[in-house]
Amino acid sequence: MTGPNAQAPPSRYRIAVDIGGTFTDAVLRRGDGFVRSDKRLTTHGDLLEGFFAAVDGVLAKAGIAPAEVDDTIVHATTVVTNAVVTRSGPSTALLVTEGFRDVLHIRDEHRYDMFDPQIEYAAPLVPRERTFGVNERIFADGNVYKAVEAAEVDTLAGKLRDANVESVAVCLLNAYVNGENERRVRGLLAERLPEMHVSLSSEVAPQIREYPRAATTVLNAYTQPIVAPYLRRLSEALEERGFSTAPLIMMSNGGVLGAGTAGRFPVRMVESGPAAGALAASHLAERVALDRLLSFDMGGTTAKACLIEERRPTVTGQFEVDRVYRFKAGSGFPILIPAIDMIEIGAGGGSIAAVDGLGLLKVGPDSAGSEPGPACYGRGGAAPTVTDADLVLGLLDADRFLGGDLPLDLGAAERALQGLAGQLGVSRIDAARGVFGVVGESMAAAARAHATDRGLDYRGLPVLAFGGAGPVHACFVAELLDGDTVIYPPLASVLSAFGALITPLRYDLARGTAGPVDWDRAGTAMAEMEEEARAAMTAAGCPPRGMRFSHGADMRYVGQQNEVTVAFDGNPVASRDEAALREAFETAYETAYGLRLSDLAIEAVAWRVSGHGPDVAGDTEPMTAAAPGRAKGKRPVHVRAEDEAVPVYDRAALSAGQELAGPAIIEERETTIFVMAGWHAEVRDDGCIVARRDG
Repeated sequence: MTGPNAQAPPSRYRIAVDIGGTFTDAVLRRGDGFVRSDKRLTTHGDLLEGFFAAVDGVLAKAGIAPAEVDDTIVHATTVVTNAVVTRSGPSTALLVTEGFRDVLHIRDEHRYDMFDPQIEYAAPLVPRERTFGVNERIFADGNVYKAVEAAEVDTLAGKLRDANVESVAVCLLNAYVNGENERRVRGLLAERLPEMHVSLSSEVAPQIREYPRAATTVLNAYTQPIVAPYLRRLSEALEERGFSTAPLIMMSNGGVLGAGTAGRFPVRMVESGPAAGALAASHLAERVALDRLLSFDMGGTTAKACLIEERRPTVTGQFEVDRVYRFKAGSGFPILIPAIDMIEIGAGGGSIAAVDGLGLLKVGPDSAGSEPGPACYGRGGAAPTVTDADLVLGLLDADRFLGGDLPLDLGAAERALQGLAGQLGVSRIDAARGVFGVVGESMAAAARAHATDRGLDYRGLPVLAFGGAGPVHACFVAELLDGDTVIYPPLASVLSAFGALITPLRYDLARGTAGPVDWDRAGTAMAEMEEEARAAMTAAGCPPRGMRFSHGADMRYVGQQNEVTVAFDGNPVASRDEAALREAFETAYETAYGLRLSDLAIEAVAWRVSGHGPDVAGDTEPMTAAAPGRAKGKRPVHVRAEDEAVPVYDRAALSAGQELAGPAIIEERETTIFVMAGWHAEVRDDGCIVARRDG
């Protein structure tokens, strides 16, 4: 999001690359708003191959050399998520306090759906046979009762060596209050196994609750041997190709940091791409002067929904990854890392349509991705996908997909849909309509649940549609959500990459505490976190004068199980005003639950500090034509009627103020906008297209 102090010299170039499950997107911006973009298939065998294919494409369009990219290079990537979902990480072990070896299997002893006997949980990344107990103990107040003995670590090192372990997560009891024993374990292991990657819970996620802290630390350890070398290769390859700046990495919290910090804490990168999209949505909310909207990002593999309130996305202190059972909360891994609050489901252009055990049509969560991709890609895929259905329905032009660089095979899509139609006992067109309808219903249901769980009214919210497939389906999803406005921004297909391009530095930290508010301990925690954030942002190139800090806490009434996150106007330690602290907490509590319990004592279970860098300029040159553009032809579309002749326009040919009545198709190189019947669209001066329902 841009601000009044966001400035960029007009001649400087920034570049951002977002690697998704199906496509890799690149956006180049010059300081004066000149923008170029490119989109290539993701190369899962070597992600950097697709990365540089997209980079080379966008540089060629701009007519510049790598050395001319003299501002920042920002990267959002799915490398962490891919490693978790595909279980492609190295052999990883977990060290816990003796007696807690089953922490990853017992979880939090909670059934996330009491009435479904078939619920599933994600399998732990570390099996029990590679979980080892350490005979040590730290009390809840942080006092060391039993220190770690070197002889025991000697024995553990031998076991780790025999098991060919490459990375270790250390999560000892009460280490969030005092990490002394964890640090001793790391020091002893470094002497005996110097090549071993070691992640400490007291550094990765120093917060209460053993299972979420262990799960977060394990995920960090599991992905560190993949991510750290990947980021080193990226930095080296950029330098070899003549780029003059080191890369910044998009984090889940909606900020960017240096590759060194990201390599040490890869768990912070889990939602890097989706977070960039939410930041872009926040920027667009400012541009179109809307306080509230629903960000709808539908790519090739997943769809993401994020509520923008007061022109900002919400950052949550805990989220979940790798949900294995119908994308239900509780079926994945809880992660104690700040992240933009959104919901993600397996409903993208590559999502596979199939018939379930009851003979009903389902779409996703399985995806064809980029390899082999939808049947129409002609890369060996045979399963029917959302993209195949869109092509059969006439929504996509087989000859103009990705500007003609990736022509689609209509015959292959028809064969894939025909097989599905045979299973359902309907026509091929009806099967394609069914896929279109089911994927839309799935996305709308996810958005409803996401809003309702947060006590927010989703009805009538304007929908910001982006991602490669989002503009195709957005009108239908908006109708299902009782919405009457859809916004299609410029660079819609690569908006997540654009979001990474305009994202400032940000580093969020939390430190767990025990018992009532202790101002001395709070002051120490705040100072340590500010220093750590300052060091991370300095390493990312932020000058001291460009840094600012915000403060918060996770608080609750004494005796409660759950807490609320409270944001403060300044550092509460400076004034030590307990009345102001209580008022801030009770205001947040009342907002969440509708009441105050003023006769109860309060406590802070964690203190929070966020370091922020300067805002980044994000305006772009207007992308409209000088005169109204005419339809370049008509195409038969079958969404609601057989062979409905729908006019087709080039987006680049539309002028500011031009209005189009639905149904209409508006094409650009990397996506297609489908304005449904009963809607009309208008082109804004800034290039946004806004569709509204008639009546």
